[in-house]
Amino acid sequence: MSKNLTSPLRGRGALGNPDNRYADWQREAVDDGWGSLDQPLEPIRTTLTPDTSRTIITYNDSPDVGFDRSINPYRGCEHGCIYCFARPTHAYLSLSPGLDFETKLFYKPDAASQLRNELDKKSYHPQPLMLGINTDAWQPAERQLGITRQVLEVLQEYRHPLGIVTKSALIERDVDILAEMAQHHLVSVAISITTLDRTLSRTLEPRAAAPQRRLEVVRRLAEAGIPVGVLVAPLIPVLTDSELEKIMEASRDAGARYAGYVLLRMPLEIEGLFEQWLHTHAPLKAEHVLSRMRDSHGGKTYDSRFGDRMRGNGPYAEMIAKRYRIARKKFELDHETPLDISLFKRPGDTQLDLF
Repeated sequence: MSKNLTSPLRGRGALGNPDNRYADWQREAVDDGWGSLDQPLEPIRTTLTPDTSRTIITYNDSPDVGFDRSINPYRGCEHGCIYCFARPTHAYLSLSPGLDFETKLFYKPDAASQLRNELDKKSYHPQPLMLGINTDAWQPAERQLGITRQVLEVLQEYRHPLGIVTKSALIERDVDILAEMAQHHLVSVAISITTLDRTLSRTLEPRAAAPQRRLEVVRRLAEAGIPVGVLVAPLIPVLTDSELEKIMEASRDAGARYAGYVLLRMPLEIEGLFEQWLHTHAPLKAEHVLSRMRDSHGGKTYDSRFGDRMRGNGPYAEMIAKRYRIARKKFELDHETPLDISLFKRPGDTQLDLF
């Protein structure tokens, strides 16, 4: 497959399949004189492969994410969001962060049993656990595999506090579990909304739920008594930054209680993939977008340092932060519900276990 496509593939975000950074060889598309580079590619089917990882909880010590552990039932994501900061992780699998990331997916069939084993260890001490941080836990494959629901059932049984980030309407399937956990302050859900523009969303995040559908998810979760907020992420300079207040207001009207935002992140291969997307889908705005990103990272399009990677710095980043603070206060989106870790209990535990 060539690195770059002559035109976007329907339902896919990336415009190519660049070699991963660990490969000891590189491919290059060459015109053989038969016009092969001009031929459109056939649609790429999504494949699902079992992931044999031995653990399910991933720990981190990042000071700017607000949690120290997470679960990702899937590797790769069919939503195909071109901006996804997790794309470079596919290089660890000797695959491309481009089309491979959204078509060659891996799932963890033993996630629930692994989680049970890890929670059963006496050395385990509960803290809020985040679900779907790296790749969406309710992406299309979940509809047939049901791995995320199995994980939820374990967390519900153990009374383990849980935070969720998703842009999928499939989460509505699990309202029964989430509503029961919410009664005990064990769950909080953030719905990620990048833009309210359906046309832009279709190319930015081609297989994710439409923006208006995500607002409906906010409404349905709120009506079920589940604490729900909105994460304006990523906020993309020039393309979506003007929508910050509109997204927050629409989310408030739908029932959101809190809000957050993250500036576009372009680590490693994301920079090339996103620039290619920009020059294809928004050519007149491409250089303006990249200029704003450089303004926010000291002349670079991305800075991986803690404290900078999520929000940026400089006048533009400070302006966005100020607008966010004003809107958060105006729309009263500051009611995030603390999660209760005191209810955690291993099945079978008795009072005698305390002695």
